[in-house]
Amino acid sequence: MKILFLDQSGKPGGAELCLIDIAKPYADSSLVGLFADGDFRKLLQQHQIPVEILATQAIKVNKDSGLLAALGSLGQLIPLINQVVQRAKKYDLIYANTQKALVVGAIASFLSRCPLVYHLHDILSIEHFSKTNLRVAITLINQFASLVIANSQASKQAFLEAGGKSNIIEVVYNGFELHNYQISVQSGIKIKQELNLEDKFIIGHFSRLSPWKGQHILINALVNCPENVTAILVGDALFGEQDYVKDLHQKVTSLGLEDRVKFLGFRADIPQLMTACDLVAHTSTAPEPFGRVIVEAMLCGKPVVAAKAGGVMELVEHEINGFLVTPGNPQELAEVINSCVQDSHKTEIIAQNARISASLRFDVTTINQQISKLLHLLANNVQ
Repeated sequence: MKILFLDQSGKPGGAELCLIDIAKPYADSSLVGLFADGDFRKLLQQHQIPVEILATQAIKVNKDSGLLAALGSLGQLIPLINQVVQRAKKYDLIYANTQKALVVGAIASFLSRCPLVYHLHDILSIEHFSKTNLRVAITLINQFASLVIANSQASKQAFLEAGGKSNIIEVVYNGFELHNYQISVQSGIKIKQELNLEDKFIIGHFSRLSPWKGQHILINALVNCPENVTAILVGDALFGEQDYVKDLHQKVTSLGLEDRVKFLGFRADIPQLMTACDLVAHTSTAPEPFGRVIVEAMLCGKPVVAAKAGGVMELVEHEINGFLVTPGNPQELAEVINSCVQDSHKTEIIAQNARISASLRFDVTTINQQISKLLHLLANNVQ
């Protein structure tokens, strides 16, 4: 099957990492078209996945944009749509992986008569999108998509509540290469030594630095934890959120936590860093569509404490394979952290349960088989 994959980002976020796993089996006959250049292109090339940059300027619309901004972007979209239409004629499917890719892919699908698949990585609600963007997304999906693949039941439910068609959506969780997370204990010890944290209880937070990702909640929780509890924040601002990063640094200073919070920026060695952690924290303040870092931590055999909302609740069972806390509640988070510090035996059992459950549910081979079945079914139906 020949597939034209579309993605708006040049930077490797969760949706992009998911796309690598999906596109890899089709690499001999497919193409990934990106709307921006960057490290994501390099990652695709490392995996021998053909990639082409289709746009020279970033599309100036974001999740909060209104109608005027959307209309103002038409000048950028028309040449991009034309490029996609010309390429789509050589492929069996257009596979849009992000919302801007959906906009371009939907119109190109109509003009080229090439079926559209949309991979839904978002909670389509006003907590995450402007009303304009939400309305545009639902309208384009309902009118032009032949199949929607949602990354969780939570994403599917939000789609339906926003007015999406129920007969075109299927849930397929993200898949993971299990061997990538089989990291030796020695690697974790080496990381601790490099960070000068050998005698510390390390909490890892792995996400771009953004208000809704809630790094400030973890920092606030540290105040109520023992002195040897240290946080490493892995990630940086992506979408003009430098003010938040500045606020985080100021908060750390004002609370006297300079020696207990380390900002590591973007890192490629995520499994190794997770292996060095004693606990991985997820602190999103709004419902998470899936929670990729949660599964990654589980596969590394690490206990996870996560905000109880959205797709996270499909991944974590409280005190069985992880811990759930109320979003935005640093006191509750601190209580779980302190419990993990005090009862290492119970925490280790939960971490072992996490690794087993994640390995059984999210093996990329099984996930890709599910997606392949849906794509072939669609291709057969449109012939």
